[in-house]
Amino acid sequence: MWGELAGGALIGLAAALLWLGIGRIGGISGVVANLFLLRQGHRNWSLYFFVGLLAAYPLYVLLAGTPDMQVTDNKWIIAAAGILVGVGTYIGNGCTSGHGVCGTGRLSVRSMVATCTFMVFGMLAVLAMNNLRTYL
Repeated sequence: MWGELAGGALIGLAAALLWLGIGRIGGISGVVANLFLLRQGHRNWSLYFFVGLLAAYPLYVLLAGTPDMQVTDNKWIIAAAGILVGVGTYIGNGCTSGHGVCGTGRLSVRSMVATCTFMVFGMLAVLAMNNLRTYL
């Protein structure tokens, strides 16, 4: 419980610092999109943010050990999930971190609707995967 609480607090703190520090939203889809922009100023902060995301897992393993996670070995499911997340991010004009953490924190109605939509479809995906487990 304390690990989850600390993780949530760190995500909120990072989002607040990014917003207050440089006025940018900490949505991962926007960060990755900014990596490919030709405007140097946007690329720099996005690169630092992205490198920090990549460094977080090895740092966690170094400090706390390997977390107990279960991920499927089915490469087709992983590929389909990645494509669906990418399409959903495009359609929703943002991702769970942008809408759920930053947008909801700014009381954006659009972000609240998007976050509720993410949650409902996430629950439906878990329900489908649990019921289709024997077939996959």
